[in-house]
Amino acid sequence: MTIDTSSRDPDVAHLRCLDCGTTHRDRWRCSCGGVLTYDEWPIADGPAPDPATFDGRDGLWAFDAFIPEQPHVTLGEGMTPLVDAPKWNASFKLEYVFPTGSFKDRGATTILSRATAVGVDTVVEDSSGNAGAAIATYAARAGIDAKIYVPAAAKASKLRAIERAGATPVRVEGTRQAVTDACLQAVESGEAWYASHAWNPAFLAGTATIAYEIALQRDWNAPDAVVLPLGHGTLFLGAYRGFHALEHAGWIDEMPRLLAAQASGYAPIADDRHSDAMETNATETGATETDTNEIADGIQIREPVRAEEIHAAIEATDGDAIALGADAVEAALSRLHRNGFYTEPTCAIASAALEVYREQGTIDHHDDVVVPLTGSGLKG
Repeated sequence: MTIDTSSRDPDVAHLRCLDCGTTHRDRWRCSCGGVLTYDEWPIADGPAPDPATFDGRDGLWAFDAFIPEQPHVTLGEGMTPLVDAPKWNASFKLEYVFPTGSFKDRGATTILSRATAVGVDTVVEDSSGNAGAAIATYAARAGIDAKIYVPAAAKASKLRAIERAGATPVRVEGTRQAVTDACLQAVESGEAWYASHAWNPAFLAGTATIAYEIALQRDWNAPDAVVLPLGHGTLFLGAYRGFHALEHAGWIDEMPRLLAAQASGYAPIADDRHSDAMETNATETGATETDTNEIADGIQIREPVRAEEIHAAIEATDGDAIALGADAVEAALSRLHRNGFYTEPTCAIASAALEVYREQGTIDHHDDVVVPLTGSGLKG
């Protein structure tokens, strides 16, 4: 990998290891193997602005007071609609209207902005599809080469999005972990900078903006709960970071509960939390011990990089994580489509989980709930 030091931004935010505390100017993980966060996350000063006069023309970058990166690479992303969904007694955040059709653009704009600031000329990423398409597209916007490592069985629509952005898809046979391992070989050989949606905290700096937008669209009132899909946890942890920052700034009064939905067979967080009641949980959620949910392909992650952070966010918000089977997701997807929400299968797991959480009594019928719909059905 070649880095042009003359183009480096001297104000690039430093990173800190969550394990050993070592700070770095720019790495994808600590030399000890630990995951990194920002050494300092910015917090806005002063009272929350009047929602009626808030200038959102810069998209998610309108919340720059909370973002530890500069907007070097942007396509006007953000400010996605928050709409009533009365048949679900909830509000849906339409993340599928982003430039590449998924919420991953939130992280792509911030991570490619960081790559530009440090003078990178080539990035690599491993992805089941959406993150790869987002990184490829924003790399094209930045004039940076990209190689995207994908499962050999990745959907053709997602591969086309990668290729048409000028990036090179590298198909890898085997498990999702095999895809990551192949990508890491390229990173460790020095071939390219790792634009990882799982490892790089710049991605979370982008996904945190979903919380800022939800709060703004609700006149700086947080919902009672947010129900989200969970794989590596990039949106889940981003939402936690965002709502935490808003509470710390005094822009909202309290944090919402964060409730996760995982695909059965790929549900390490839910399994850890419900290991003593997995048979009961399977019955309630439409999953069985032999059911492996292959429909929700975007969250098929058995070893999330930031598992400890996910558990901590669940505990801090009195949240939870459950696993759902393929039948529940297919039914939820059909219901979404029939009601005008043209989403891809993975994001339907969140609306399916909403119903399960209500049946379990985790969410009361009168609770105010937001559900992000994370990916477009055009990718299906």
